Amino acid sequence: MEEISADVEAHFPEYLALLKRALSQPSIAAEGQGISEMAELLAEDLRAVGFAVEIVPTDGAPVLLAHMEGQRPERLLFYNHYDVQPVDPLELWEFPPFEPTVRDGKLFARGASDNKGAIYARLAAVESYLRVRGTLPLGLTWVIEGEEEIGSVHLHQFVEARKDALKNLLGCVWEAGGKDARERYEIALGCKGILYVELRARGAARDLHSANAAIVENPAWRLVWALNSLKGPDGRVRIPGFYDTVRPPTPAQRAALADWEFPEDEVRKLYGIDRFLDGLTGMALKERLIFGATCNIDGFHSGYGGPGSKTVLPAEVVAKLDFRLVPDQEPKQVVEALRKHLDAEGFSDVEIAWWEGEKPWAGDPEHPFVQTAIRAAERVYGHLPAILPMMAGTGPVYLLCGQFGTPMITAGVGYADSRAHSPNENIRLQDFAQGIKYIVAMFEEISGWLGKGD
Repeated sequence: MEEISADVEAHFPEYLALLKRALSQPSIAAEGQGISEMAELLAEDLRAVGFAVEIVPTDGAPVLLAHMEGQRPERLLFYNHYDVQPVDPLELWEFPPFEPTVRDGKLFARGASDNKGAIYARLAAVESYLRVRGTLPLGLTWVIEGEEEIGSVHLHQFVEARKDALKNLLGCVWEAGGKDARERYEIALGCKGILYVELRARGAARDLHSANAAIVENPAWRLVWALNSLKGPDGRVRIPGFYDTVRPPTPAQRAALADWEFPEDEVRKLYGIDRFLDGLTGMALKERLIFGATCNIDGFHSGYGGPGSKTVLPAEVVAKLDFRLVPDQEPKQVVEALRKHLDAEGFSDVEIAWWEGEKPWAGDPEHPFVQTAIRAAERVYGHLPAILPMMAGTGPVYLLCGQFGTPMITAGVGYADSRAHSPNENIRLQDFAQGIKYIVAMFEEISGWLGKGD
């Protein structure tokens, strides 16, 4: 693929300029900032390369649905998102978050790694491939949503409206991925699911003087005791039935984990911790990270939290929790089990104020589509990539891929210090260039794979 690589290098300044223009456009879903403007800008860039683009409305952010035909009838799915995280705390940024800045071979801006860098790497790959080869080896369907950073809350509306476009696809190239702390490229094949809940307890009609704690129940204690019933010191979730449907990893998935050299020392240093939970290390650590279901307290809010003292008995308390789910746990079943557990433990007064969830999906490392992605990565990065059957995080993989039986692989341009979701988010220019070439190599490998079946 030397000719296409040369084209990528010759046009790299143009590709970088396009990415910078996109990064200059705020698109913060949580704040509703710049979403429609970003969708229009991206649609313009897609059409300029030759995609047929439809902007599909939802009750939230619009979803871009782009199509391009290829030499063969088979189709590949790209998934990305054009929304980004809020920029707070702004004072910790070295550069303005929406003024893309190159320094020491790195491009700093909100969205550089998550996820506009990957979008424009793919767009550049398609443009260079078309310029050299004339046409793609297979058809391409591209879904780019604008609410991934707030849980893809309306993506299901798009899926219902355009379900036919998501069926019978060869595979999906997902939005995440990159290099780990030891510079090994990582490819994930799925995502954990999630159940996110808000628990609420109420006491008196209003906040009271804390002297009344002698005779009036404090809802904060009620919720603390309820939370204490959910998880034991051993780390096990105590909700009856929580683990009943968990499917153990397959031999191929375990083999992939065994081959994964998780950079324990580097990650501990990056996180500023001395040890992992329960002293985990080696294979046990990797299995817990990828295949371990969790119960996590995200936030606890009650009473007074300002400077100094205020003696108050709060009237209301709220806790936010997330459960990371693994195959075959279902969010709806888990929230129902949570309700039954709270009732059985005497906490029927603790309200589940709202919940949302996504199903988990884990991939097969031996699938032919996955193997083509591995070969493509070897060509570009010069080593065998690490294969993760699932990411520890969550995305709408089941919604777009799992329910249709579509295998997926990640293909991102980040690295261990890209600082996604944090101040000074960045990518390295070299990784951006390699990300373009990786997509090109994937087209080439898929073309060879499909050609063998003729």
